[in-house]
Amino acid sequence: MSEEQQQVQLPPTNQGPGFGALSKALLISAALVIVLAGIKTATAVLVPFLLSIFIAIVCNPFINKLTMLKVPRPLAVFGVISAILVLGLSFAGIVGQSLNDFSSAIPQYSEKLTVQVTWISEKLAVFNVTLNKDLVTEHFNPGAAMSLVADMLKGLGNVMANLFLIILTVIFMLFEAPLIPSKVHTALKDPQMKLHHIDRFLESVNSYVVIKTVISLLTGICVGIMLWILDVEYFVLWGMLSFLFNYIPNIGSIIAAVPAVLIALVLQGPATAGIAAIGFLAVNIVMGNMIEPRFMGKGLGLSTLVVFLSLIFWGWLLGSVGMLLSVPLTMIVKIALEASDNGGWFAKLLGN
Repeated sequence: MSEEQQQVQLPPTNQGPGFGALSKALLISAALVIVLAGIKTATAVLVPFLLSIFIAIVCNPFINKLTMLKVPRPLAVFGVISAILVLGLSFAGIVGQSLNDFSSAIPQYSEKLTVQVTWISEKLAVFNVTLNKDLVTEHFNPGAAMSLVADMLKGLGNVMANLFLIILTVIFMLFEAPLIPSKVHTALKDPQMKLHHIDRFLESVNSYVVIKTVISLLTGICVGIMLWILDVEYFVLWGMLSFLFNYIPNIGSIIAAVPAVLIALVLQGPATAGIAAIGFLAVNIVMGNMIEPRFMGKGLGLSTLVVFLSLIFWGWLLGSVGMLLSVPLTMIVKIALEASDNGGWFAKLLGN
């Protein structure tokens, strides 16, 4: 038998271009699952770090303004952090007390809601419209409407238990802030600052977070003043909720409005509740559709489906803080994809 006949015929290893693409996709998916599992395991460390980054990004423009006015940077950092601590702790005390009072009064509100629903059902019966009172009081009561809000605030409060660590991290970040762009360029092997898309990415992230925070703050103030004029109880609590949930477009404004409108319905009747609902709608239309696009630009928008999916995804991955920061985190991913050479197509899928 010849030497050629004795050789074993091995099957070809090349399975075609489709097999290579499938292998690459499976490898990327497996790596992504491992990364997500690691993030979820390290949530206790990662969430305070993300909050520190978020607070540092918001504070940095104010510190830069002070340094331009010849204020030493250490003094500027100390002043801004002190102001945020005083305001934050003051509002946290007011909101915490309001939340405790509201939780203890939920049984009374449920009884009053039953009375209001009975009155509404009697009025609708005149027009031959039947309303199941038991069903309404079971699913639309202040306790049920507030459960999600209370859980999210509780999760945020648990994270803020590490307040000293968060503030210390923010201070160090603010001192390092002027050096971050050059460090990023050096880390990406661009010491000559030729990769301008890196600067665009950093500027876009900073601009988005700051503008979104200012608009959310204005939204919370407007809602609080509106509810104060209507004499709705716990108006500070509802204004704070509107500020926090405004980071979640479309969905967040609804979640923040439901408990306040229900309280107005229970304590002051349908007329006040209707005015409050219209006021919430007006504030969010003006802030979300007129002021925000003017300063932020329409190109940074996310589709409603992506907003909802990001709320679920980041909430599952990072808990309550992930839900509140779901849209800013998704926007950072979208901006990074837009700045990259190969991620533009996926950024367009995330857009509105």
